[in-house]
Amino acid sequence: MRIRLMIGALSATLLVAGCVGKGTHTDTLAELDTARKMSAKTAAVLEEAKKDAAVRIEALEEEKTKLAQELAAEQQAGSRTSQALVSSNESLAQALQGKRQLDEEAKKLREEGQQADRLYGEARRERDLLRTKVDDLDRRISAAQQEAASASSGLAEAQIRVTALEKENAQLAAGIMEAKSQARDLQTRLQAEQGKVASLQEDKQKLLSGTTTAQDEISHLQKRAGELETDAARVKDLEKRLSERDQEVGTLRQTAADRAAMAAKLEQERAAKEAEIQRLTKTHDDLAKSLQDEIAKGDIKLKQVRDRLTINMVDRVLFDSGQAQVKPAGLKVLKQVSDVLKKLSDKQIRIEGHTDNVPIGVKLREKFPTNWELSTARATSVVRYLIEEGGVDRTMMAAGGYADTQPQEGNETEAGKAANRRIEIVLYPKDLGGIAGQMK
Repeated sequence: MRIRLMIGALSATLLVAGCVGKGTHTDTLAELDTARKMSAKTAAVLEEAKKDAAVRIEALEEEKTKLAQELAAEQQAGSRTSQALVSSNESLAQALQGKRQLDEEAKKLREEGQQADRLYGEARRERDLLRTKVDDLDRRISAAQQEAASASSGLAEAQIRVTALEKENAQLAAGIMEAKSQARDLQTRLQAEQGKVASLQEDKQKLLSGTTTAQDEISHLQKRAGELETDAARVKDLEKRLSERDQEVGTLRQTAADRAAMAAKLEQERAAKEAEIQRLTKTHDDLAKSLQDEIAKGDIKLKQVRDRLTINMVDRVLFDSGQAQVKPAGLKVLKQVSDVLKKLSDKQIRIEGHTDNVPIGVKLREKFPTNWELSTARATSVVRYLIEEGGVDRTMMAAGGYADTQPQEGNETEAGKAANRRIEIVLYPKDLGGIAGQMK
């Protein structure tokens, strides 16, 4: 467009100028022709560029349309995502609230489990302590019996030795008396000889030369004085040995007396333990007679190991399923047991509740959250009946729940589970030292 304007302007200039030379006109025409060709090429190039620009504009318009569509789709998706995010946040808040509640319940359960573990640990430690005490008493009695036999033998030997020492002591006393008498004689003679020595020394000063006889006598007297000093030292040594023998005799007599006292004490404890076992055996026989029907059915088992008696009662004898209240038929059985137990005054009685490993059902969880509560409640119910209705001394009683921690048989079978659901009444003796004191 610009070139066309230039050509028009040039033509106008030529017309205005008027007269021009022929050569100049020809040159101008040539230039104009060249300019026209260039303008045509330029127009063609511009037309091609215009077409390209139109194509690009159309492509850009299409891309713009697609982007607009994609933007609209993204906006719709973003709206849906926002809605989903709001819903997800609400669900997350609900889940967090539920998690907090579950965490609180889990915390309570852990605390209850820890409390139950502590109670169980204390019960196990008490049981182990009692078992250790009984085993230790058995070992002490056995050792005491051996020591008593050894003490008796040692006592006889000590008595023989004391007799021999007393005889030797008498001989030493006689020797000392004789030695003291000799010492007194020697002391008198020593003093006399010393007087003679002093007199001879005075005479010696008077003599101009030592007389052989006087010197021999002086030498003899000095030798005799040394012998007297040796005898005096021997007397002191004999007195020291006599004192040591007296102390040894006293120690042996005290040791013999201590061993005799220990043997008597151990024999008294052994007799007390044997009497305790005999009384417990009678209790076992009384219970076996009173509960013979239940024992024949296999519902109750009695087991005695020396001074410990266990009454094993399956739960169906006393309780309905999932209950801790003793049923009427069970009360009759406990009455038979209490009639025997209330006659006892020298026993400790522990009531133990045991279950299988089946968790508590949903319907009972409000009352018994776990088997720990159920086993403890059952043991406590039995204790209350024995005290309040059976007349058993309450100071002898103790109760504990062990849940499924001490199974007698495997829980893989129904028979094993039934055997593990039980109440055990354990009788064991009080301190044997106290029993032995009562027997004096």
